[in-house]
Amino acid sequence: MPSIIGLPAFSDNYIWLLPNGDGSALVVDPGDAAPVEAALREQELSLAGILITHHHFDHVGGLKALKEKHGCIVYGPANPAIEGIDRELVSGDHLSVGSYEFDVIGVPGHTLDHIAYFQEGATPLLFCGDTLFAGGCGRIFEGTPAMMHESLSRLAALPANTAVYCAHEYTLANLSFARAADPGNEALKAREARARDLRDAGTPTVPSTISLEIATNPFLRSAAPELAVGLEAAGRESGATPVERFAELRAWKDQF
Repeated sequence: MPSIIGLPAFSDNYIWLLPNGDGSALVVDPGDAAPVEAALREQELSLAGILITHHHFDHVGGLKALKEKHGCIVYGPANPAIEGIDRELVSGDHLSVGSYEFDVIGVPGHTLDHIAYFQEGATPLLFCGDTLFAGGCGRIFEGTPAMMHESLSRLAALPANTAVYCAHEYTLANLSFARAADPGNEALKAREARARDLRDAGTPTVPSTISLEIATNPFLRSAAPELAVGLEAAGRESGATPVERFAELRAWKDQF
């Protein structure tokens, strides 16, 4: 199957284009129609479907124009705020579209309607929108820390080699915070150096993998004693439980 293509949009978004191998493609979270149209022309592809993870404008802004031009089916969360959804999805649904077979995972926290798309296989795929980032996680706009922690735990339980396609190039900023929260993490230091090299070369830092996130992402490591030490060293509450520690980490990151 042809490689998944990351289309830069706005200042730091990625729209993911998924060729099907038959001259058609899917697109995930098209916040802007223009880069999608340009890629379809360049790759000589038709648009077979649109997958939406949540309702924020930088993920749905191009949906209407693309649907009107291509007549494709739009899949997404059951949220009336998203105009143009043809098939509403909830956690536990299975979606067969093009060459892909996705399980839908509910991941509320960033927004209440947020879903992720997971495909099993030799190299599993995860399209997680703004829930899990490379080295970080999304802000909690509509949910609660406990809700977001549970959503991230659900993603962390996926196969270790799952390729994580998040929707933003936030990696260097995320890793800067991670180093403050988890300063003794040698894997994290090495990851930050690699990420800097990639960005200096103009190369995306995503996709990541679940195994790399478990090793280096503080928001997946809130149960680790090292994170309690990092919080205390920063003069913050270390939390009695992983959820409390996660909430304190997220609050700290919001101000970082």
